[in-house]
Amino acid sequence: MSDILYITGAGVSAESGIPTFRGEDGYWTIGSRNYTPQQMATRAMYEHNPREFLRWYYHRFVTYRHHGPNCVHHWLHDKRLITQNIDGLDGKAGNNNYISIHGRLDEVTRFHIQGEAVERIKAPWDEVDESNLTSSLLELFKIGQNGPILNESLKPYVLLFDEYYTELYEISRAQQWMLAADKIVFMGTSFSVNITNMALEIARHHNTPIEVVDPSPAHVLHSNVQYFPMTAREYIESKDEIR
Repeated sequence: MSDILYITGAGVSAESGIPTFRGEDGYWTIGSRNYTPQQMATRAMYEHNPREFLRWYYHRFVTYRHHGPNCVHHWLHDKRLITQNIDGLDGKAGNNNYISIHGRLDEVTRFHIQGEAVERIKAPWDEVDESNLTSSLLELFKIGQNGPILNESLKPYVLLFDEYYTELYEISRAQQWMLAADKIVFMGTSFSVNITNMALEIARHHNTPIEVVDPSPAHVLHSNVQYFPMTAREYIESKDEIR
């Protein structure tokens, strides 16, 4: 039996009504300055401007927390899977052993020094008072006037752009899965994040065949690659037809 590893990106969850991260809705305006997601989704922004960081995070991600999985998530429910998405839809579809390499929307941690062991706990989103959003978020996340307090304040369980992969995000298990794979299938990803580059480098080194599934697939430097210029839904439907 072949060991196929699936690595999914935002394109897989778009059909569930969750916009891709780099879409227009990802931008955020503070005063007169327009911040990109790469500027907002940073540890630096969380530390120095937590009120705007939490408001942006809430509007950009938390409002989608009740969305449900689509047919691709259900098809992947029994597959070996690493997802870049934090929406938790793979878990809702019944996959109990997938890796959320960038974190989970429904969880938070204590604000800690990267690399230290820390517990993941349930996020307090249902307790947020949207009529008084900013102060409610700051109170629930235990953030004082001088900003987050180490080992006391809460931080969304999400890997930010200026952070790095640690065991909190199961990086060792993810690498083990990449090394053990007989084939790696990339679905709905633009290859713009470190985890896809890491998987691609391992595939090159071991000549592991890969498949790239995307309506506009990014072309990669690998001698053993097959492109599927289609949506993830079209891809799984073609697989079912073959069966």
